[in-house]
Amino acid sequence: MKEVTVEELKAMRDNNEPHQLIDVREQAEVDAAEIGGEHIPMGLVVANIDKISRDVPVIIHCRSGGRSGAIVDALERQFGFTNLYNLKGGITAWSQQIDPSVPLT
Repeated sequence: MKEVTVEELKAMRDNNEPHQLIDVREQAEVDAAEIGGEHIPMGLVVANIDKISRDVPVIIHCRSGGRSGAIVDALERQFGFTNLYNLKGGITAWSQQIDPSVPLT
């Protein structure tokens, strides 16, 4: 599985590089802390497959990287995606390394 670090994601955002950021956490988690991007809860990803880009890098994140990693693996196996990346350490790493104003959840 391909991964992107929080530093790499920050650089992509700072440089306005085309990408899609998808948060697969539950609504209550998003309400508590978020870093932008599109919210598609883990259980609804397959039903929203048409919302996932195939022509730009897609970074999928959760709290720490476990759920998003499972989603990346599943989408690659079942739907042939080749442009997906797991955000290593998830929103927790973002909070600890990039923006401490983002609450740890």
